[in-house]
Amino acid sequence: MKALRRFTVRAHLPERLAALEELSVNLRWSWHKPTQELFAAVDPALWAQVGADPVALLGAVNPRRLDDLAGDEGFLQRVDSLAAELADYLGRPLWYQEQAADGVELPNGIAYFSMEFGVAEVLPNYSGGLGILAGDHLKSASDLGLPLIAVGLYYRSGYFRQSLTADGWQHETYPSLDPQGLPLRLLTDAAGDAVLIELAMPDDAQLFAHVWVAQVGRIPLLLLDSDIGENEHELRGVTDRLYGGDQEHRIKQEILAGIGGIRAIRAYTAVEGLPAPEVFHMNEGHAGFLGVERIRELIDAGLDFDTALTVVRSSTVFTTHTPVPAGIDRFPVEMIRRYFADERPREEHESDERPREEHESDERPREEDGSGRLLLPGVPLDRVIAFGAEDDPSKFNMAHMGLRLAQRANGVSLLHGRVSRQMFQELWPGFDPEEVPIGSITNGVHAPTWAAPQWLDLGRQLLDSEDLTLLREPETWRGLRQVGADQLWRIRCELRALLIEDVRARLRRSCLARGATEAELGWVATAFDPDVLTVGFARRVPTYKRLTLMLRDQDRLQKLLLDADRPVQLIVAGKSHPADDGGKALIQQIVRFADRPEVRHRIAFLPDYDMSMARLLYWGCDVWLNNPLRPLEACGTSGMKSALNGGLNLSIRDGWWDEWYDGENGWEIPTADGLADEGRRDDIEAAALYDLLESSVTTRFYDRDIDGVPSRWVEMVRHTLQALGPKVLASRMVRDYTEQYYAPAARSLRATIEPDNDSTGVPFGAARQLAAYRQRAQQEWPKIQITDVDSYGLPDTPLLGSELTLTASVYLAGLTPDEVVVQAVLGRVDAADVLQDPVKVPMTHTGTAGGNQIFSTTTPLPVAGPVGYTVRVLPHHRLLAGETELALVTLA
Repeated sequence: MKALRRFTVRAHLPERLAALEELSVNLRWSWHKPTQELFAAVDPALWAQVGADPVALLGAVNPRRLDDLAGDEGFLQRVDSLAAELADYLGRPLWYQEQAADGVELPNGIAYFSMEFGVAEVLPNYSGGLGILAGDHLKSASDLGLPLIAVGLYYRSGYFRQSLTADGWQHETYPSLDPQGLPLRLLTDAAGDAVLIELAMPDDAQLFAHVWVAQVGRIPLLLLDSDIGENEHELRGVTDRLYGGDQEHRIKQEILAGIGGIRAIRAYTAVEGLPAPEVFHMNEGHAGFLGVERIRELIDAGLDFDTALTVVRSSTVFTTHTPVPAGIDRFPVEMIRRYFADERPREEHESDERPREEHESDERPREEDGSGRLLLPGVPLDRVIAFGAEDDPSKFNMAHMGLRLAQRANGVSLLHGRVSRQMFQELWPGFDPEEVPIGSITNGVHAPTWAAPQWLDLGRQLLDSEDLTLLREPETWRGLRQVGADQLWRIRCELRALLIEDVRARLRRSCLARGATEAELGWVATAFDPDVLTVGFARRVPTYKRLTLMLRDQDRLQKLLLDADRPVQLIVAGKSHPADDGGKALIQQIVRFADRPEVRHRIAFLPDYDMSMARLLYWGCDVWLNNPLRPLEACGTSGMKSALNGGLNLSIRDGWWDEWYDGENGWEIPTADGLADEGRRDDIEAAALYDLLESSVTTRFYDRDIDGVPSRWVEMVRHTLQALGPKVLASRMVRDYTEQYYAPAARSLRATIEPDNDSTGVPFGAARQLAAYRQRAQQEWPKIQITDVDSYGLPDTPLLGSELTLTASVYLAGLTPDEVVVQAVLGRVDAADVLQDPVKVPMTHTGTAGGNQIFSTTTPLPVAGPVGYTVRVLPHHRLLAGETELALVTLA
């Protein structure tokens, strides 16, 4: 019979083994091999059975075994040593503290919001690259010592478990996850009661959530859980699944993540006695409502809306991960109205007259203008809607809200930054795409999580130290020049053999699950070959990633797989969104091809792609294949993980590969960008892929020296590790965020909350000043005119470097010369007189004439050929991050 409810009971540890509890619940074990080995030693068979999960191990181990270990002096010494090492890791100064000691101005705290986090297999709160990136961000933030608090949702069923039907169709199941059986603790107050987060919902409903804390090294990850008794049945399911349900379900999740996430941080910092974070980082727009909640807090503290917005913007960072509009969450504006303002007539609010229950929030929305109530008191509905406005007035755009609430924004590779500036140019009308204030921080991956133990051991040998923090220094990687080709090749072969063993086991399980019998699976024992060139392709399965490009010419692919002298074997994995039948059909095409008896020993689709499968794929694949439609891959960190293990990338020039491919670290698949016929484009790029495999990749892999080592291949492996090793690290990425975004945001916040020069020590004076300037600038800008531009000083035949003097007469309406920047813009022009890569030269205020302000500059001509110029006016204030921030410009 089936149990009504399941829960986890943890074993009582002998006192001498009490330290195992802390070692098991701090997720640092997920990237710390000695701690994993300690738990494996408790019961090796059980460790494998529970999927290398310390909490599950301690809940299932025989108590007699624990008693035996409590008397094992050797085991106890290991426990004590690792507990002391963890305590040292959690407490000693790291890079961040060293920077602060050197006088670098850094935030006192950072809040990092994401809808998914891929920290470890045992906590399946991720679906793909966004979540894995967020998990790696936390781990590297921990290793660097950042005072960061992460916020997300706790999904009772995670994403989904994937299996295949007999005909190759994806099937999803949603196992229930018991938080008490995971490395989580419930956030409680001083009295030991669970902290309760409360949010107002439409129709006088209240949404409540508990907060689970996952400790990721030094970083607390707060996960909000709505599946609690305080909620009505419908609202208990808000956090049931990751990316499940309709738009109503989705907006509830995003409101809980953003607004509830801020309230969770306030509760956590109060309980732990920590300072409030200064900087707030949105990893995509899903948690964008956090900015609206912070505005509400500041309004409650006495600020007006615009001053509160100024403070929030100064301290907010927004990272966009999607290069396509279809990847952005957009809600009907009417839905936003319903969730943020209950606009029924006053007499319908019968519940407003009832006595308040004890559990109800002290922050119940108050009525506005007698006609209804705002669900965030003091925050006008029209201002909320304006944050998400786009060209379609019926839609509310979460990415637009993120950009409008953040003073700093970035894409996740250089190419993606360029794509994002074009994609969001509509928010900065009048500016060229390259001037849109969206920068880029190229993603990275966490080496201790994704690098094979053999490579980490080699790193320790090169460093002559157990401390791998120096892996972020390029000089460390250059030490690989001392390592012999035979040793590098031996490591690659060991890792390929491990992968093949795992592939055979997974292939057998999948075949059995699809209805095969053991008697039919004799071929699996020799499927795949540890000596054959192994290509991996594993990722989510949206259309643009082109899972089936490899099938474009099936006869040619089969020839590659079965070549007698230079065979290839291909391992494919990935999940399609449960609602994406198109993606599922792509998976089915791969599965049906791989089911063919003549090729099934050389190609396989492995279901249920997760971190544990991915790790072995990154370790063992010789080549990592990536063939998206350029430029739709924002970054593509899977190829980074392969490179970190000596894998060579075979990829379209997209994402990170576009900036770091150098001709010796893999192969570039030529693209047919701009070809309108998508089928023709696929044919061309698939043919280029086959050509590279046939004429270059396989040739180099199978070209062996007298010792059986493919020397040219190994030199590419060596070069890949040396050139890409220090670049692809998440520690580099987090340092970039700290130096280029977090520290500047903290400085902006501190400057913004200071009293201004004209006040009498009133806090937020500078913010009020900037808010007032912004309002005046927006009001006066339509009146600003450049009434005249004169040029002189050039010879009759200008030469490169000849000096040009420009003078502009500008009517500034209600603004003053020190409140604007006037620029001369000059450069080469095309046939339509459009400036190409123009140079901006500041013009100096020289006086007043007839009510206009005069600005002038003298500058050398920067280029030869057809040259043109214009003049423009931009807003200027010391607290703006840049002159383009307000999206105001006047052109001559």
